[in-house]
Amino acid sequence: MTHQRLSADEVLTTTRSVRRRLDLGRPVDLALVRESLEIALQAPSGSNAQHWHFVVITDAEKRAAVGEVYQRACHQYLAGPGAAGKLHADDAERSKVQKRVHNSVAYLADVMGQVPVQVIACARTGSTALPTGNQSSLWGSVLPAAWSYMLAARERGLGTAWTTLHLLYEREVADILGIPDDVHQGVLIPTAHYTGTTFKPAPRQPLDEVLHINQW
Repeated sequence: MTHQRLSADEVLTTTRSVRRRLDLGRPVDLALVRESLEIALQAPSGSNAQHWHFVVITDAEKRAAVGEVYQRACHQYLAGPGAAGKLHADDAERSKVQKRVHNSVAYLADVMGQVPVQVIACARTGSTALPTGNQSSLWGSVLPAAWSYMLAARERGLGTAWTTLHLLYEREVADILGIPDDVHQGVLIPTAHYTGTTFKPAPRQPLDEVLHINQW
C-alpha cells in the first residue's frame, strides 16, 4: 500500500480539505479505505461503547444520488448569509481566502457524485430521535474517529474533506443507502487520490488570541 512516511506533526498540520484537487478519474483501492478505517477505530469512545458505524459508498448510482442531495444542500448554503465567501468581508486579506474556500466548496458541490469513494460516519443510538441537551458525549465518540480516518487517508496518499451540508436532507440520504432510523449521520467525507503534491499548514489565528489559561 502507498504510504507517505509523514511524521505525526506533518499529518496533523497538512491534512487539508481537498476539494478542487480530488482526482475524479483515478480509482481508489478499497483496501486503503479499510486500512484507514481500522486506524479510525482506535479513536476514543465514551464508555468504550464504540457505537460508530461507517457507510462506504463506491456504487456509481448511489454516489451520484448522494451527490445530487449534497449539491442541492450546498447550493442552499452558498446562497445564505453564512456562506464562506461572505464571511470577514471587512478584512481584505482574509476575505480573499474566504472567497477561495467559497469557490472550492461550490466546485465540490458539483462533483461530489463523481468522487470515487464517499464515507459517512454515523452513530447508532437505538432511538429515532437524538438525545436532548448536550450531545457532546455522543458525537465525541464518533467524530474523532472520522478525523482519524482522514489523517490515516492522508498518510496513504488520499485526499478528503469534512462536509456536513447533506444533513439538511439526512433522511433522503438514509433512504438512498438503507440506513436504519436509529442511525444518525455525522459527517460525509469524499475520498480520492489528489493532484499535486503541495500541502502545508493553513493560516490560522495566533494562539494567544484564542488561548485562556485558568480563566477567560
